[in-house]
Amino acid sequence: MRSVTYSMNVSLDGYIVGPDGDFNWSGPDEEVFSSWIDEIREVGVHLLGRRLYETMLYWETADQDPSFDDAKREWAALWNGLPKVVFSTTLTTVQGNARLASDGLAAEIARLRAEPGEGDIAIGGASLAAEAAGLDLIDEYRARVYPVLVGGGVPFFPQHERRVDLELAETRTIGPKVVHLRYRVAR
Repeated sequence: MRSVTYSMNVSLDGYIVGPDGDFNWSGPDEEVFSSWIDEIREVGVHLLGRRLYETMLYWETADQDPSFDDAKREWAALWNGLPKVVFSTTLTTVQGNARLASDGLAAEIARLRAEPGEGDIAIGGASLAAEAAGLDLIDEYRARVYPVLVGGGVPFFPQHERRVDLELAETRTIGPKVVHLRYRVAR
């Protein structure tokens, strides 16, 4: 069965976006960017909330930028070829290799798990991940921890009123300052 993963850059104090809505502190260096390329190769479909979908629209045409290096072109090709499901109550159309979710999150994930296919089901965006976590649908949390304290904002981990036990699956340093943590949900 395909795993559901939630992966984001996160500040040391646990936020994916600071209180001012900014996340420029998480701009990847070459090694971090390479790790994102490696991770996206393992994904079979990506589920996104509206805000993250709109942020990632940049990559639909970014590969036409003549200043792009090979790594950015590779990322754009992988991202654009990846099937995406967008969860939104306001969008009526989406672009590229994306479709609007036709069901709720639990039903979409159940359908994707039942379909033949390779690769993880990745979830992007804190709100969508919080909903998936609340429904106990996330199998693995992946955090790239940056050495910065932003003091508030959008938390990486959803706020529940239940305990979730995790098992460390991997830890590694990426470049001179980022730590990648991968935890599986203990079932």
